[in-house]
Amino acid sequence: MTPRIFGNLKWLYPGMRVKRWLLFIPIGVLLAMAGILLLANISMLGILETAATWTFLNFGIRLDDPATQLITGTILILLGGFCVTLAVNRLVGSIAESIAPKQTKKELVDVVYKQRFLSQGKRVVVIGGGTGLSTMLRGLKRYTSNITAIVTVTDNGGSSGRLHEEMGMIPPGDIRNCIVALSDSEDLMTDLLRYRFKDEIKGIEGHSFGNLLIAVMTKISGDFETAVREAGKILAIRGQVLPSTTESVDLVAEMEDGSKIRGETQITESPLKIKRIFLSNPDAEPLPEALEAIKEADCVILGPGSVFTSIIPNLTVRGITEALEETDALTVYICNVMTQRGETDGFRASDHIRAVTRNSSKDVFTHVLVNTTKPGEELLKRYEKTGQQFVVPDVMRVRGMGYKPVTGSFINESNVVRHDCNRLAYTIFKLLQDR
Repeated sequence: MTPRIFGNLKWLYPGMRVKRWLLFIPIGVLLAMAGILLLANISMLGILETAATWTFLNFGIRLDDPATQLITGTILILLGGFCVTLAVNRLVGSIAESIAPKQTKKELVDVVYKQRFLSQGKRVVVIGGGTGLSTMLRGLKRYTSNITAIVTVTDNGGSSGRLHEEMGMIPPGDIRNCIVALSDSEDLMTDLLRYRFKDEIKGIEGHSFGNLLIAVMTKISGDFETAVREAGKILAIRGQVLPSTTESVDLVAEMEDGSKIRGETQITESPLKIKRIFLSNPDAEPLPEALEAIKEADCVILGPGSVFTSIIPNLTVRGITEALEETDALTVYICNVMTQRGETDGFRASDHIRAVTRNSSKDVFTHVLVNTTKPGEELLKRYEKTGQQFVVPDVMRVRGMGYKPVTGSFINESNVVRHDCNRLAYTIFKLLQDR
């Protein structure tokens, strides 16, 4: 108790710029009390009697007159209230200025409001990887800060693949994207963490700054999970980002001809159709925090994202599928808008569902979000050149499979066809509200 008392006394140190406002508060309270006592026709012994005599002798005003008491008391209450309000405002401003000197008072109020409001939001778990997961998180963070992203860790291409091979660390790329998506300063963080070195420094060409940041923090902390958690704290993200497993694993696919291909990049480049997906280490364990998040969630979302390389890999980690089968949360699968060359060529919505459940369980979700709005012809022709087509929303077949389809326009058309993060999040929370 004593250390806490002495710690609070630091507010009275010289240069803190709060003492004057702390003193101003009781002055305002006393003025307001004096006004209330006057209105109640109660004489304050000594001080009020002296004040009444002085006021009468100098201004000819009788404070014992009811009309005068009404006017004077009201003025004193307003003056006291003004003093207290001014003091509290300046006190908060003085403290806030030292904490966030570049933010306006309005911005600080918004920050506090968001923190308080969003901290009471629904508990949402999102499972996936790639840009689809980042898109979903970007919309959800407007409704709640109780978000857990469970991210696939099998990327073996680009910067992530090099770090995985050269340093033996878990590929950080998808996790970095999720951290960026959940950051309050998303635009700045996107530019910073996704900055990719060219030939400025030899040896790190092709690496992104975000991947290197996580790699360095892993070396310092000695633990990838800790590195991700600390990176989230530094960037003040809303929620938490967890790898689906902290064990080093590769993605393995059994193809339609029975052959097996190892490595995410190699799998997507194969002309053969994928029959089954599994991990190089079938005993890879998930983080206890991931299983706990699924257990306590109000909603668990799968996707959007690449079916075989972003969603299913998470479900093959031991314990995650079982946790999804047992959770009482609303469970939703978000079907992709366009097919993906090398993975889901010719897939309809029902085919996406069948691929997920064949590699996990039919009970990992109950609802399916299916986009029913077809992109413009020009965009469709552009996608057809790369072997991608619009995913046919065969809603009746989805319903016949025992799932509850949730249909609507969930896309955002620009130069590419992607899910609209705000429409997705709104629909999810509408489902939670109606549940």
